[in-house]
Amino acid sequence: MNKKFDRYTGIAFLLIGILFLMESQKISDSAYGSSVGPKIFPMWLGIVLMALSIRLIYETFKYKKEESEKETLQYKKLFIIFGSAVLYAFFLEKIGYAVSTFLFLLIAFQTMERGKVVYSIIISAAFSFGVYYIFSEVLGGSLPGFPLF
Repeated sequence: MNKKFDRYTGIAFLLIGILFLMESQKISDSAYGSSVGPKIFPMWLGIVLMALSIRLIYETFKYKKEESEKETLQYKKLFIIFGSAVLYAFFLEKIGYAVSTFLFLLIAFQTMERGKVVYSIIISAAFSFGVYYIFSEVLGGSLPGFPLF
């Protein structure tokens, strides 16, 4: 990886983690007297983000000398995934969470690594339908449902 990029990214995410931690303290406690309130998740998210950022910054000091070989940027893959993310957001309500997430993940996996279509389909389906089932049925949350063609 690129030492300079990783170091700056680590610093940026460390600052974002600190911001998460500070802003989570502004969320009011639970009205029911429970020790687990609405600020617990963002607080721990900030702590984990800070810890991982510190680890990334630490790892940059252990990098060996950078090779002068330049990496080629893959703009085509970037634009394909960016375009599919925009379409994902557009079609989320129209075709539902599970179907749109499945299609987005399938396109992203195939863009990053051609071939292994069966594995991409299995992983995309398991993730999108698994998350939908766990969030909607087990946790009682609300996600855009399946399309009514």
